[in-house]
Amino acid sequence: MTGAVKRSLDLILASIGLLILSPLLLAIWAAVRLTSPGPAVFRQERLGRDEKPFIMFKFRSMRIGASDAIHREYVSRMLTGQGAPVEAANGLFKLDSDPRITPLGAWLRKTSLDELPQLVNVLRGDMSLVGPRPVLAWEAALFSDEARARFRTRPGLTGLWQVSGRNRLTMPQALELDVEYVRRQSLWLDLTIIARTVPAQLRRGTA
Repeated sequence: MTGAVKRSLDLILASIGLLILSPLLLAIWAAVRLTSPGPAVFRQERLGRDEKPFIMFKFRSMRIGASDAIHREYVSRMLTGQGAPVEAANGLFKLDSDPRITPLGAWLRKTSLDELPQLVNVLRGDMSLVGPRPVLAWEAALFSDEARARFRTRPGLTGLWQVSGRNRLTMPQALELDVEYVRRQSLWLDLTIIARTVPAQLRRGTA
């Protein structure tokens, strides 16, 4: 799949998504503002294609001023195989029982609705609809040389490991699937992952 085809798909589907989901986005924005102090949208620097930094948008799910020490320890343990499987948690790099998360934030994370503002990142060209999840610089510093191949493409809202269906997936295995996606990426694979993402998220949201 050429970069132009992938980019065109991103622009079309992200634009449609933002238009259709605008009432939901507004409702979530209001709910976050009303249920905890601070801005509704969280901005954070992540690494994109070729490890180029960009500002990623999310609905805020944590309390303002929370330390990231617990998250750093969790990711370090997961990458060394000392942590729980990915699907036993909230997803790649997400701690299952995180005291920093607000009650509304826990639901937003479970349903992945906190990620919807990244449709704006897709329109801006920072991200794609499908690709490896964007990571922090200190997280990337823990990757093996092989895992760094995931930076050859734009990060995505969803990806191959999220819909892999494995129920005992370690973080290193998830990174391997990211690299596999980079190697195999095609228009058909992207459409297949997009089609499988919604049912996968619905299952998680009702679990």
